Amino acid sequence: MADVSPTDLQKALSGVEYPADSEQLRKVAENNHAPKEITERISHLGKKEFQNPAEVSKAVFRNE
Repeated sequence: MADVSPTDLQKALSGVEYPADSEQLRKVAENNHAPKEITERISHLGKKEFQNPAEVSKAVFRNE
């Protein structure tokens, strides 16, 4: 996957109301016109519920 920065991820998730699961995160990212790389990474997170943006970033970037 192309490089995705934490800043790009947070921009894509602007407006998310936490707690949120990966499906909610993906929908917000798509509505924010996020790059495909970001929506794909979010889709691969599973059905876990995230309490805040830091948890999302940790999950997205742990496999780099």
